[in-house]
Amino acid sequence: MRINILTLFPEMFDIFNHSIIGKAKEKKLVEIDAINIRDFTLSRHKKVDDYPYGGGAGMVMTPQPLVDSIRYCKKNNKGKVIFLGPRGKTFNQDIAKELSKEDELIFICGHYEGIDERVYKHIDLEISLGDFILTGGEMAAVPVIDSILRLKNGVLGKEESYMDESFSDGLLEYPQYTRPEEFEGDKVPEVLLSGHHENIRKWRRAQALIITKRKRKDLYDKILLTKEDKKILEKYK
Repeated sequence: MRINILTLFPEMFDIFNHSIIGKAKEKKLVEIDAINIRDFTLSRHKKVDDYPYGGGAGMVMTPQPLVDSIRYCKKNNKGKVIFLGPRGKTFNQDIAKELSKEDELIFICGHYEGIDERVYKHIDLEISLGDFILTGGEMAAVPVIDSILRLKNGVLGKEESYMDESFSDGLLEYPQYTRPEEFEGDKVPEVLLSGHHENIRKWRRAQALIITKRKRKDLYDKILLTKEDKKILEKYK
């Protein structure tokens, strides 16, 4: 997958040179190129912002460097142009899955009070992380890109690595345990030590449903419980 990131701070994306995404880059499964928007400004002083017409606090990113940087990327990247901004759809696992099907994407990281309205005609999708304010689009781009890339074949190594994670089926993940069997008086549930795969599967399903209902009732209310789910919940309630 090829990703271009238009940003004022390319160095912030060095994070993708590490861990799982870094290994995927080494294997040529992923290509990430952070491009400095300032390189495209026609301003002698490398300015990419100006005062808003009509007055008001703060500065606005000017259209020329943004649009020219998009056009530059489009020469080798035909993917959707995505802007990280407050008007967008709230990002979730379903959007991550859809975008992971793409081969190429272009992300724009905004700053200041936002971008000139005339840039929006060059944008295909706007994404928001939620109703809160960040210092720049880079902070939003990192988790969005990471969540997309880890769904690409080969990035995690095995498909099963993400199939049981939180939100993959609309539920929070079941509890996880590792060695030792007992820690400060707390023991690993017996069912996980039993080796009985079907009982383990049912226990994990029950725990995922119970935890989701307790911690994220909004997600739980969207789940269509099967007959088996109801039996499992009755057993483990």
